[in-house]
Amino acid sequence: MKIIKHIRYVIAIIACLAGIVRNASGQVAVADTAGLYGERKDSLDAAVSVSRQDGNFLKKGSPIRTEVISSAGLHKMACCTLAESFENSASVTVGYSDAVTGARQIRLLGLSGVYTQMLDENRPVMRGLASPFGLSYVPGQWLESIQIAKGASSVINGVESMTGQINMEHRKPTDEKPLFLNASVMSDTKVDFNAVSSLQMGYRWSTAILGHVSGNFKSFDHNHDGYMDDPEMLQFSLANRWLYMADSGVQVRFGFKALQDSRRGGQEGYDHEKYSLSNTLPWGSDILNRSLNGYLKVGIPLAEDNSRNIAVVADYTLYDMDSWFGSTKYLGRQHSGFVNVLYQHEINGEHKFTAGLGSTYDRLDEDFARTVLYPDPAFASVSKKGLTSLFNAGVFGEYTYHAGDKFTAIAGVRGEWYSRDGFKCSPRATVKYSPVEQIIIRLNGGRGLRYSMPLVDNIGVLSTGKAFKGMFNDHILEDSWTYGGNVTYYLPFGASDNTYISFDYFHTGFGQQMVVDYEHEVNVIDFYALDGRRSFTDNFQIDFNVEPVERFTVTATFRYTDARIELKDRGLVEKPMTSRYKGVLNLQYATRLSKWIFDFTASLNGPSRVYGFMEGLEDSDGNLLYKDGHTPAYPMLYAQITRRLKGLDIYIGGENLTNFRQKNVIIGAARDRDGIVNPRQPSFDASAVWGPLMGMKFYAGVRFTLWKKH
Repeated sequence: MKIIKHIRYVIAIIACLAGIVRNASGQVAVADTAGLYGERKDSLDAAVSVSRQDGNFLKKGSPIRTEVISSAGLHKMACCTLAESFENSASVTVGYSDAVTGARQIRLLGLSGVYTQMLDENRPVMRGLASPFGLSYVPGQWLESIQIAKGASSVINGVESMTGQINMEHRKPTDEKPLFLNASVMSDTKVDFNAVSSLQMGYRWSTAILGHVSGNFKSFDHNHDGYMDDPEMLQFSLANRWLYMADSGVQVRFGFKALQDSRRGGQEGYDHEKYSLSNTLPWGSDILNRSLNGYLKVGIPLAEDNSRNIAVVADYTLYDMDSWFGSTKYLGRQHSGFVNVLYQHEINGEHKFTAGLGSTYDRLDEDFARTVLYPDPAFASVSKKGLTSLFNAGVFGEYTYHAGDKFTAIAGVRGEWYSRDGFKCSPRATVKYSPVEQIIIRLNGGRGLRYSMPLVDNIGVLSTGKAFKGMFNDHILEDSWTYGGNVTYYLPFGASDNTYISFDYFHTGFGQQMVVDYEHEVNVIDFYALDGRRSFTDNFQIDFNVEPVERFTVTATFRYTDARIELKDRGLVEKPMTSRYKGVLNLQYATRLSKWIFDFTASLNGPSRVYGFMEGLEDSDGNLLYKDGHTPAYPMLYAQITRRLKGLDIYIGGENLTNFRQKNVIIGAARDRDGIVNPRQPSFDASAVWGPLMGMKFYAGVRFTLWKKH
């Protein structure tokens, strides 16, 4: 009944949005004094030359190796959330943090997503408490594109980008679509609804209203282990983005976003108020996340040709996470602030520099308590309650030398004072060189720094019965250096000029890192600083893109990762739960005027080393699951068919068509008389996830676009 009630609210909101964009006579209102809107170029009756945008491609003009997932790429799959938008990319690997919460995590250059800086139109987001679930809080249909930049990028937005940056571009207030609606339903009963309305109010003001609701009506247990494969969840979010453009050239952008997400996983009937280690009631997780974000961006030109300007960027986020895992509680509230003041001066066509002041502040209020069945009372119960402040502020400068299309060099440095670690200097450099028109060579490198948040960065540890030892309550400053490069060769064949083959290599080495060690002691997770030990990754990738005939695109990508870490008592070993390789093949064919679009994606995910305690696990037939201490390689298949009508897209598709699922995903505990895993055992572990949790899924959806008329 609650879901039905919420759906009614959403329908009412959509009706209001539709009413806003229509006038009293029922016709679409025309307020386009700026001439921002035009006819839809892909309408079936349009007598124009149509150029299609590739779904995934390398950005040719970017100094840093940047992969773009365009709006066309976001439409290749259901793409309900940002977490589901990377299946066509080998650069980014997406998996689950554990088997009960539905939290998704990415890996870039073989490292956890916490080392990738997430940006919302160049504002840092998904930090701290927001990182475990942040990927699920960005609807894919809200986005225009995603840019994935590998390596040490610009210092302007801070130096938390250790492996790269992922920047999201939302649908704009000046968009030529006054109303966009998307609705989809999956075979696992998950529904997803999005609405975006872009409105122009005269010459200077424009706004975009973005709404989202998603949830599932029913949970499933396909592997019959007594635990839900996906949590029961219900999520709402609403955003409002504004743009003001003055005659003087001043631009002001501001907006807010509010979100609420509730999810319950594990065993049916879990109630954290009644659960304890002394009873036999169901075990599970119960999480309520709420967030409020506001931002302001002001750009002031100081010259008529915009060669000199000042910009101010401010962002504030309040994030609440109330979470329970069996008898473990983690209640957190985070206030995060980000401020940047920039001065940019383009001296001439060759020389440009940017200088500024920047600061980031996080205030954490945590209430953590955990009790497990562990022989040593000193580690059976652990807790933390109180405030933590993490602050850094400093200055930065970046110089760019640009010699036409041949050569670009960027040198940047950021000097900051960290509240717990004093002054740190972070240099970065980028070079792009094109000896001939068909070849582009890119090199970059630099230092990255970020404060660790051990429990939140590794939220899967809360879905175990293991004891915690070490620095799980500490926030050390992690320190890394990343360097590498890319060579792209544009080939002289194919139906378009975007045929290329590209080679990447990147190395990341840590001087300091928070290590989360499952293998130091039995039934223990040990948190400790790297402190002189080695931790590094080497990442190789090759990309190939071609349009052999008109409207048929082939994209193939292969990535190989060698990730190593030096653990206590074990020496230098392969990093656990990190896949060695991933290959992706994407085929797309569109008929004339894109009336029909056919998409097919196949991926092969390579093996990863399992934790030591997993090496002896057996399946139901008594066979070892991980004979050589590694997971099996497994394929994934996706397919989608889209029928495009005037203003309406209808699509159907399937995910994980090989129906591959990880076996015995809830592991490490004895089973009771009914054959159900007993989560009260110290060996219980629901965090060792390396493969899909859900089998084959099908979906259907519609996208409706109301285009501006003149």
